[in-house]
Amino acid sequence: MEKTAVRTENAPAPFQGAPYSQAITANGLVFVSGQLGLRPEHAEMAGDTIEEQTRQIFDNLQAILAAAGSGLDRIVKTTVFLTSLDDFQGMNSIYAERVGETPPARSTVEITGLPSGALVEIEAVALL
Repeated sequence: MEKTAVRTENAPAPFQGAPYSQAITANGLVFVSGQLGLRPEHAEMAGDTIEEQTRQIFDNLQAILAAAGSGLDRIVKTTVFLTSLDDFQGMNSIYAERVGETPPARSTVEITGLPSGALVEIEAVALL
């Protein structure tokens, strides 16, 4: 079984040159690394609110999945990391708009902190 790295300029590059890929394809699946609400062209946060950051995350996920030959409608599992569960409703409202009629399995956890002061990070596994 081969694994192939996915790279697109339409989503942020790995954080500060860290040793990971935007995504890896293997065995009919695409594994997308955790995405922050960073704009790809400037590597700055899309905004200060959970909604703005979540929208940008889904734009980043969509770009990476497209580069792999997949799409948001093909996501089967996500993990959402929130710096505060108080932001759950705001994240969830945007999440619901973007994942389609058959939402993927999901875990949501509260964590201590994220790079660049991000409020949320989302990783995904999708079908190719």
